[in-house]
Amino acid sequence: MVRELADSVGKDVECIVSGSEIELDRQLIDKLSDPVLHLLRNAVDHGIEAPAVRQAAGKFERGRITLSARQDGSWVVIEIADNGGGIPIEAIREKAVRKGFLAEEKAGALSEQEVIDLIFLPGFSTSPIITDISGRGVGMDVVKRCIVDDLQGVVSVENRPGAGTAFALRLPLSLAMMRVLLVEVGGIPFGFSAQYVAELLRVPQSEILNVAERRAVIIRNEFVPVVPLEDMLRIPPHHIRSTSQRKKHDGLLLLVVRVHSDKLALIVDDLLDEHDRVIKPLPEHMRRLTMVSGMVTTGKNELVDILHVPALLEMARSARGEALLRRENTAPGGAPLRVLVVDDSLNTREIEKDVLEAHGYLVTLAEDGLDGLRKAQQGEFDAVLTDVEMPNMDGFTLTERLRRDDKYRDKPIIIITSRNKEEDKRRGIQVGADAYIVKGDFDQSNLVDILRNLLG
Repeated sequence: MVRELADSVGKDVECIVSGSEIELDRQLIDKLSDPVLHLLRNAVDHGIEAPAVRQAAGKFERGRITLSARQDGSWVVIEIADNGGGIPIEAIREKAVRKGFLAEEKAGALSEQEVIDLIFLPGFSTSPIITDISGRGVGMDVVKRCIVDDLQGVVSVENRPGAGTAFALRLPLSLAMMRVLLVEVGGIPFGFSAQYVAELLRVPQSEILNVAERRAVIIRNEFVPVVPLEDMLRIPPHHIRSTSQRKKHDGLLLLVVRVHSDKLALIVDDLLDEHDRVIKPLPEHMRRLTMVSGMVTTGKNELVDILHVPALLEMARSARGEALLRRENTAPGGAPLRVLVVDDSLNTREIEKDVLEAHGYLVTLAEDGLDGLRKAQQGEFDAVLTDVEMPNMDGFTLTERLRRDDKYRDKPIIIITSRNKEEDKRRGIQVGADAYIVKGDFDQSNLVDILRNLLG
């Protein structure tokens, strides 16, 4: 198929397959066919460049696509990779604006990973023309829906500009048997498949912060939104037990779930059980329930719903978006001031962005120090907020580098971090930070007041 497609578009492509000894259950294999074929077609059409382009870039004229599988514990990772030109980030950004998916200012503030995620939107395509191979505006959203919703897996994308792209599909070896955590909420048991569970922890009520009209908790230098699961599921009041009936514990029991780098802490009443269980598919009349991915039977012969974590995260994002639309912006006066927020945690970036946008600031996000430095040099910002512990470049180095730039010699730079040692605060002062806020003491009004004072 790859050879024939390559011939039809005037390209020379070899396809290498490895890991064919990996065994999956028949149900997975049947459903994987279409997504894998679509990703292979995309690799030929979008990924591999024309021979002349490859030659001009110093590459072999023949392109290479690899389809590989490897086992990782009770999971299998299937990777479709090419050695083409990589994903054209700016072309995707421009197409998203032109097609009306995003406003120009919002698109400019997206990180590289957030831009890549746009290719999974329904109807999105970077192809300049509709053909039988691509450009029909369908495909990647179907791939994601199949892998995430139908197969309980995760799709990730690694972009190597000029050197290719790799799509990794992480899937359970079997849809029939999975590790499941059972929790209780409002007197009702619910299940979570283990691949979406990051951790279970109990925190004192005093550690829950109110940030941008929602609750959050700091877990290892990261703001994680907190939502009661019974509120998300709208459990009727007569199902919810009174406080006296609930088990007496200090603090809140949080089930932290994740998809990629997106996390959510769900308040639950109790952990009931954790076992490998046989997952039963939903009956036909329940297939449209996006919140439920399957069912398990307990030892008491009760049916328990397995909640679909990607749908819960999407619901939480939608609720946040509605809250932002209802919020009244109170700009500091005149044109909105531009603020660059630098943090390697997606949740932390989003929460700080919400706080600042609620007060009328125009916010651009960067996912690490190097990304922050690049965006600061390319743009013009009135203030910079940065974390300390980040890959590629830490916040101290970023602050030091910005202070050497004439544009940012006198601009406010605020460090927001979980590091509260005096030596870290002194280092912050030495590199030129104007303020040092410890996340454990985070107060959104305090942050806004500090920013306003520094901006004069």
